[in-house]
Amino acid sequence: MEIIRSQTFDEERALYGKHNIMVEECRFDGPADGESAFKECGDIAVNNCFLNLRYPFWHDNNLKIVNSEMTELCRAALWYSHNIEITNTKLHGIKALRECGGVKMSSCDIISPEFGWSVTGLEMTDCTAESEYFMMRSSRLNFSNVKFKGKYSFQYIEDSVFENCFFDTKDAFWHAKNVTVRNCVVKGEYLAWYCENVTFENCKISGTQPLCYCKGLKLINCELTDADLCFEKSEVEATITTPVISVKNPLSGHIYLPEVGEIVRDDPDSFGEVVVQDV
Repeated sequence: MEIIRSQTFDEERALYGKHNIMVEECRFDGPADGESAFKECGDIAVNNCFLNLRYPFWHDNNLKIVNSEMTELCRAALWYSHNIEITNTKLHGIKALRECGGVKMSSCDIISPEFGWSVTGLEMTDCTAESEYFMMRSSRLNFSNVKFKGKYSFQYIEDSVFENCFFDTKDAFWHAKNVTVRNCVVKGEYLAWYCENVTFENCKISGTQPLCYCKGLKLINCELTDADLCFEKSEVEATITTPVISVKNPLSGHIYLPEVGEIVRDDPDSFGEVVVQDV
């Protein structure tokens, strides 16, 4: 393996097409303002590097990035790449991850609007993230101990599992399919509208008008706080352990809860049962 150490690169396609290299303590920055430093590369290890230029990792395979920093000027950092491991790294540029597959991330700090679009197979562990549109149209996500703050997260995702996470978000999980959210805190308005086969288990959920227009929705031993007009037009089986402000026109299924302030029934096609009992 060729080792490249303690150098600065600012030219266009600085390491284009390189294979089987280790890049350590290097800077990708400078007046030439060149982009696409690692384009079309394979079997690349990047350690303790500073990346301040655009589009560094496009069309790469077998990539490891450790202890590095991608600044807000490092736009669209990882696109069209596969078999990626990113550890203890800052990803602070817009559109940092897109159209990638087979990604593992741990102990990373993400500040990136439009992060993670159309990604297939992402394992994320012990990370923090801020984003506006987060993980849109991605599939086979497996998140553990991830703390997220942002707006429109996990829209149109499929076949994914989230465990022990904290999500402070809005319009999360819209149109999601085949998703399990377990032991998580989910704060936000209009949660999971139009989703299909989504299960929340042992979760703490808060925010107005959650879980409407859903198909195959399940809640297992969940808390619902500050939640009103829940489950409108939804097919739902739910066991809720806290009082709920109001439930509106559930389409079908059963909702078990200890107390409800109001049940709104102004749709003749609303047949879901709301059962008040000790749970």
